Amino acid sequence: MDFSLVDFMRVRASGDGAETISWWTGDVYGWRRDDGPHHLFGFEGLNVARAVRADDGWRLLSREAAAYLDPETRQVVDAWDNPFTGERVEVQHVFNDPVNQRLGDRPVPATRLGEQVAFNVDVRLAYPSPLRVADHPRHSAGDTYRAMELFQFFARAGDLDSEMPDVPCVFSWCRVSPWLPWMAMGQREGALVYHCRGAKTAEVPGRLREHVGEHFLHAPTAWSAPNMTSWTAFAARAAAS
Repeated sequence: MDFSLVDFMRVRASGDGAETISWWTGDVYGWRRDDGPHHLFGFEGLNVARAVRADDGWRLLSREAAAYLDPETRQVVDAWDNPFTGERVEVQHVFNDPVNQRLGDRPVPATRLGEQVAFNVDVRLAYPSPLRVADHPRHSAGDTYRAMELFQFFARAGDLDSEMPDVPCVFSWCRVSPWLPWMAMGQREGALVYHCRGAKTAEVPGRLREHVGEHFLHAPTAWSAPNMTSWTAFAARAAAS
């Protein structure tokens, strides 16, 4: 089904450049060969984004923060007993600033589902890891970072047919990735799966608002690079220690 990139930007952010907040909640699972899956964490976070036009398409300016939670109590955890190694480690929550994207003029794949439209964004990642095994043997799964980020954004067809610049949406997100650096898993085989759902919102839950701080409640106003990830954040922290 044909929808323009402008339609998707109205769903993902807002076509008039206003900042929008997307909130999510979900869970993180991990397994090794013949072991698991294990329910390791709850996960709650937000992304604050601003869409701006550019000569070659759009820029999505955003930053995001998220907290790892105890899977049973759903409380924020700052230390974690790794069931794979028996080691107690410090949890490093997500504070990624910026998380910017360039989008060209190509439309995003979409499927009409009755009165709903689902936009599908599959991001396949493979690039040199900022944590080389030779430099970080306890904290790097490999010299190439390989992961997938799988998004579905759902909006009402009637809202897309309207003139509103900011179209309400709900979304799902699945991520398959290596072990996190702070888990200290080294090159042990296995992987993590994040399974989350969320929506655009005007109200951030109080606990999350307190956790992320005021800075992460507002989108960037200008392009900057490179992007921050859990891997680059760990590398920067290690270099400073």
